Amino acid sequence: MIPLQDILPRRKPPVMTWLIILVNVVVFFYELSLSPFQREVFFKTWGFIPARFFDPYFSVLIGEPFYQKYLTLFTHLFIHGGWFHIIGNMWTLWIFGDNVEDRLGPFRFLLFYLTCGILATLFHSFIFQDSIIPVVGASGAISGVMGAYLIMYPLARIVIFLPV
Repeated sequence: MIPLQDILPRRKPPVMTWLIILVNVVVFFYELSLSPFQREVFFKTWGFIPARFFDPYFSVLIGEPFYQKYLTLFTHLFIHGGWFHIIGNMWTLWIFGDNVEDRLGPFRFLLFYLTCGILATLFHSFIFQDSIIPVVGASGAISGVMGAYLIMYPLARIVIFLPV
């Protein structure tokens, strides 16, 4: 089931939604410009690594600044692992984000989006505290936007494509 559009009109253009999508796409094309080795370093540097956050000696052992673990709480939201990953996330944000932003306003929408992404990552990371695999993508933030859409517009109709 693939959502194609919703039927809800919006009052204002979803500038913040467009900006978030633009930043994600720019970062993704930057990732594509890197060699496989550089991409791996990029993911490990800017992706969220649970062990980096929960192990107090992790940053010391690999010689990175102490603030890196906090910075990656934000940066990992704009990194994606492949075409399906970014297309799926950005398409879903395109469909549902505009109406949530319309209701919240651009600044509160951005705060909500970042908060959902960070909380989802921390929840995942709390379960996998020892993992050294970078967490990347906006899926947690997108899930929060979809949840907000469901709560704000419980009777909205969504046009879907159902491949058979």
